Amino acid sequence: QVQLVESGGGLVQPGGSLRLSCTASRIIFSIDVMGWYRQAPGKERELVATITSGGIIHYGDSVKGRFTISSDNTKTTVALQMNSLKPEDTAVYYCHANFAFWGQGTQVTVSS
Repeated sequence: QVQLVESGGGLVQPGGSLRLSCTASRIIFSIDVMGWYRQAPGKERELVATITSGGIIHYGDSVKGRFTISSDNTKTTVALQMNSLKPEDTAVYYCHANFAFWGQGTQVTVSS
């Protein structure tokens, strides 16, 4: 069973930055895509960003220009640099691998 471990969530003031990280382990297949989704209370899960093993990146419209996704050379760790954070970015952020395996989620709260 693939395991995804996330880190880096927390509380930050509006305009601040956070960096999330996710590492996949117990991998028995190739990872073609990794990324992040988020879910705020009472809302559906929405795309934040994804990156393929070939380096193709997609961002959700609400985070374009503020968030940056990257992966390491092994393609098993993905990071999300979040800048200019807004209160509406508050959510639980989930890492995935191949849209099939998911981490436990990490809370991001943007509040003054």
